Amino acid sequence: MMARIALFLSLILIPVALNAAQGVPLPKGYPSWQKSPRKVVTDKSSLFYGIHYIYADKKAAQGYKAGNRFSEGSTIIVEHFNIKEGNSTVDGSKNMVVMMRKDKRQKQTGGWLFAGFGADGRPSGLDPLSTCFGCHQKDAAQRDFVISTIKDFN
Repeated sequence: MMARIALFLSLILIPVALNAAQGVPLPKGYPSWQKSPRKVVTDKSSLFYGIHYIYADKKAAQGYKAGNRFSEGSTIIVEHFNIKEGNSTVDGSKNMVVMMRKDKRQKQTGGWLFAGFGADGRPSGLDPLSTCFGCHQKDAAQRDFVISTIKDFN
């Protein structure tokens, strides 16, 4: 009986924990954080197709400098823009913003809270486990699950 109760609770609590990012607001003032140069990905088959900028708060900037070793609370924001038809030299409209925040309570996502926002800054309903963490786990497990590095800021 206890095993059934534990299974039932885990089926309820895991989705609640994964959706905890839904209530996390986009940090105000992040445009004043350390910002990467403009990155353009023109390969339409790439998940990163478009134009993006990476922002790192002070803790995340220190983590990048320490070889992708991030302390609790480090926050990284990535703004994604569309490519204007036939012109990748100009940012198109913003299409989404994503956030990673180091949070040791987020066991299923490598100690990171992932959150997605629409261009308007409202939560997008992004599922962090299926949408974000799979790639981060595959591509950056040896770099604290952060795909970008200090080189992205040079």
